[in-house]
Amino acid sequence: MAYKEKRIDPNDIMSIEQYTAERNNLRKNLLAIKKNRRVSLGPHATFYFENYYTMKSQIQEMLYIEKGGDEQLKDEMAAYNPLIPQGKEIVATFMFEIDSSITRKKVLSKLGGVENLIFISINGDKIFAKPEDDTERTDAYGKTSSVHFLHFHMTNDQINNFKNIESKIELGTDHQEYLHLTVISSETKLSLIEDLD
Repeated sequence: MAYKEKRIDPNDIMSIEQYTAERNNLRKNLLAIKKNRRVSLGPHATFYFENYYTMKSQIQEMLYIEKGGDEQLKDEMAAYNPLIPQGKEIVATFMFEIDSSITRKKVLSKLGGVENLIFISINGDKIFAKPEDDTERTDAYGKTSSVHFLHFHMTNDQINNFKNIESKIELGTDHQEYLHLTVISSETKLSLIEDLD
């Protein structure tokens, strides 16, 4: 199911009452969509590839939980609209998911700058992520954040190569403390192709 919309506006958002009534079904649909848009990398990191539907669902859920009304809706749209792919990119939330706070601090303290070394490879052609510039993700002591918002901008040739059924698509990082590479599944590839014009 393709979602080619590139921006959420207030008219796209259900009322709290309607969302509450439909929430269980909507969340089941969301799980089905997200299933092929989640890719693990190494022992600690996961890509969650975003689109119009995942971001709309996130806004609906935040409004449902916090009930902040129109003012909150403006803030949520400002936060999440930039994470909807615009046709020449793939967008991901990249997370280090480590339960132990001690292990998490130890791992993240070695990964400063990792956000600039994450890539998608199309037949060996690396496209490095451009991090969302809402805030600095690596602190002065070299500790990175556990959450990164990443844009992978592509040329027309790269998009055509990505869409080629024969192409090998990999995700990885060149950070010396987290050198991992994974090949995405055909199901994930088909889902991500929907994000590209």
